[in-house]
Amino acid sequence: MHFFLQRKIENQARNISEIAEEYRLKSNTLYKQYKHKLSDFEETVAKQKRSYEQGCFIRPENFGPRMGIDETGLFNGELYTVLINKDKHGKKGSLAAIIKGTASSAVAEPIMKAVPVEKRMNIMEMTLDLSGSMDWIVRQIAPNAGITYDRFHVEKLAYEAMQDVRIRYRWKALEEEAEAERVKIFPNGDTRKQLLSRSRYLLFKRSVFWTSAQAKRAGILFAEYPEIRKAYELVNALKEAFSLPFTRVRQYLEDWCKTVKKSSLNELQVVAKTIERHIEGIINFNLNKETNAPSENFNAKIKDFFHRWRGVKDPNLFFFRLLKLFA
Repeated sequence: MHFFLQRKIENQARNISEIAEEYRLKSNTLYKQYKHKLSDFEETVAKQKRSYEQGCFIRPENFGPRMGIDETGLFNGELYTVLINKDKHGKKGSLAAIIKGTASSAVAEPIMKAVPVEKRMNIMEMTLDLSGSMDWIVRQIAPNAGITYDRFHVEKLAYEAMQDVRIRYRWKALEEEAEAERVKIFPNGDTRKQLLSRSRYLLFKRSVFWTSAQAKRAGILFAEYPEIRKAYELVNALKEAFSLPFTRVRQYLEDWCKTVKKSSLNELQVVAKTIERHIEGIINFNLNKETNAPSENFNAKIKDFFHRWRGVKDPNLFFFRLLKLFA
């Protein structure tokens, strides 16, 4: 029975109290039994004292040719860098490293010490977001890896810039309505402030997916604010880049950046500069269609596991169980 409970705890991402309830045991008793008797938790922490003190866990055997890197927040918002082996599909062997911090010195140096150079040289692909620190970490630990920046982060950056254009006009409308004696009402019943506020969601959608009310609102919005229309068109044009053949995407993105720079949209010009700086890794998506979604999905698993504890009493035990489950 004890062995059965041990295996169940170490193979299921569930709170120990949930397992105790299933078998009609006292949760606190099972928690203590697992921590002190059923598992090798105390021996492991004693052997790997430095790792547990520093929050630095590296499993060289889990490094493979296709890797992903991302960050996640755990205890009191502390950020941890997570490296996964994408070929393990979120199961055992997926977790290659979880290290407290996101600075390149905090992450790259211990990995280079722990993982043999030949193992790191065999990493052929690494997916990541547009973070500068993640980029530098990858370049240090995996010099042979082709870098692919996640297309959805590029799109998200563009959408945020477009929404910033809308918000810029919304603040101006709020100020004007606060001082106006009479407020203008558009044919769909919106005031100027409401028009700009209620247009948020329709700007995330392609026009073919608008409802009739959204299409009417968009028509008014674009007539009143040509800059928002231009931003909307540019963002949707950027999305088209990721469906092009690899041989055409570089020129397409370069032309897109030139068009943005000729516009008055300062918000989108920041996006254009980011694309120019990371263009090699961005166009790699069109070569292999890889994204960083596996890393983000894995981070969601970690957070779900974390929240199931309903308050982590012992961070060391949390990491011990996490490594048992995924490393």
